[in-house]
This record gives sequence, C-alpha cells and structure tokens, in this order.
Amino acid sequence: MKKLFRSTTDSKLTGLCGGLAQWFGIDSTIVRLLVVISAFFSFGGTILAYFIATLFVPKDTSNGFRTVDHY
Repeated sequence: MKKLFRSTTDSKLTGLCGGLAQWFGIDSTIVRLLVVISAFFSFGGTILAYFIATLFVPKDTSNGFRTVDHY
C-alpha cells in the first residue's frame, strides 16, 4: 500500500503537489497546473483545501529513498 507524503525533493511551496504526483505516478507539473486551474474556478476553495491537506499530510523524511515492503 502506497502512503502519501509531502515531497522534500520535488517541492515548490509545501511539497504537497510533488507528493501527490509521486503517489499517482505522474509528473508534478501536471498536478501543479491542475491545482492552479482548480483554484481559479473554485474561487479559492482549492487553496483552502491545499493548506488544510498540508497540515495533515506528513513530510517525507526518507529524502525520496523508499524501500518496498513485501508482506
């Protein structure tokens, strides 16, 4: 099971978009672009959700090097 973390290596503001991009397996530029477009059309609701998510999503302390656990 993949866990969501804020990225420390692919970070522009808080690392949330970089972490979401790693979690979904897509480029972080696409996630950032979607957040900006969504913020424009949601009249700031996305910005509020972004900063709330930043409070709850933990920062990645592995510096981008994760091991895969097989159970």
